[in-house]
Parts: sequence; structure tokens; C-alpha cells
Amino acid sequence: MRVARCAELLAQHHGLDTTRARLAGMLHDLARLYSGERLLEECGIRGLSVNEFERKNPVVLHARLGAEIARERFGVKDAAVLAAIAKHTLGDAEMSALDCAVYLADALEPGRDYPERAGLWELACRDLDEAMRRTLAASLDHYARKGGDVAPQTAAAVRAFALSPKEAQTAGTY
Repeated sequence: MRVARCAELLAQHHGLDTTRARLAGMLHDLARLYSGERLLEECGIRGLSVNEFERKNPVVLHARLGAEIARERFGVKDAAVLAAIAKHTLGDAEMSALDCAVYLADALEPGRDYPERAGLWELACRDLDEAMRRTLAASLDHYARKGGDVAPQTAAAVRAFALSPKEAQTAGTY
């Protein structure tokens, strides 16, 4: 519910369709509680391609699978809503304003507990693109501290949002 409300608020601030944003926010985590094994199995059943990063980190598949479930079980036909659901975890090279609003709502909702969250939320209410850049940079920093790999989709988002060389360097070579 927090993500749905945050997505709706960001949509209001940026002149986006609030109904679409709220719907994507409500349905974004439909497959989040599936086990890694089930995520891989359900993606296979639906013929969804799974890259090496996703195979090693199947939890990220909940976004793309969730979009499929939203279409199948809830009759969502709106391609923009489905794309926002599918991209809410890793980002992507091509992200609409709605995609960004849902991505940022998920990353910045009040239940998230990290020092930059409140400032990034305030920025997101003013400037989606700059909030994406800074939120992606914070994600890269988080991955670097954890010693984790960066998903190809996230690396593509980093390139698309033109992070500075210093920020992007954290992601390694991509």
C-alpha cells in the first residue's frame, strides 16, 4: 500500500496518470513472496527469458513475473502499467516517467530505512530524472558495499540516466 500511495503522489507531482501509478504500485509485488525455485519455474512455464544474473538472484524475477500475473489474473492490459511493474526492481535502459515513478516509489517508500531515503524522496517529488540518477547511484553504492553484482538491466539504466563517471564506476565495466 505504501508503494501504491507513493507512486500516486509522484504521479500527482509530475502530471502523470494517478490511476495507472496507483495500480502499478498496488500490483508491483505480486510474486515477491515466491521462492527462488518457484520464480524460475513460473518464468519457464511462461517462456520468460532468464539471464545469468537473474538465475543467480532469482528474487529479482518477481518484477517481470509480477507483470505477467497482473495481466493473467487481474486482467491488466495497459502496457504502461505492466512495464512499470516489470521494471520496478532493476530499472531498464528505457524507462517512461511512469516506470520511474513506480521504481522510485518502491525504492523510497517510508518503510525503507536508509539515511538517504528522505532526501531522495523530496528530490523525486521535484525531479524524477535527477532522483533516478541519485537513487541508482545509491543502489550502486549499496551493491559495492555488499560485494554484489549489478544486474544488466540496472547497468543499462545507469547508462541511460547518464550517471557521472565516478558514480557509474562503482558498477564496474558494463
